[in-house]
Amino acid sequence: MIIKKGTVVKVSGKKTVKVEVNEYRAHPKYKKQYRVTKNFLVHNDGHDVKEGDNVVITPCRKLSKMKSWMLIDPKKQQ
Repeated sequence: MIIKKGTVVKVSGKKTVKVEVNEYRAHPKYKKQYRVTKNFLVHNDGHDVKEGDNVVITPCRKLSKMKSWMLIDPKKQQ
């Protein structure tokens, strides 16, 4: 199961949040580490999250044009 950890950047509506995920990758030739930032629109099904919260997301079926990730329950993370 693929999971990503990120930070909530924006709460846009009742069931959608924007999550920013930072990853480190190595350059193929020079092996230097660099940071890659990507934003995901995530389906929030009734979880109480606000801007600045650290969350875990997982892929799901396509829910709208740009939303294909789902928020994992924060209570299950602990």
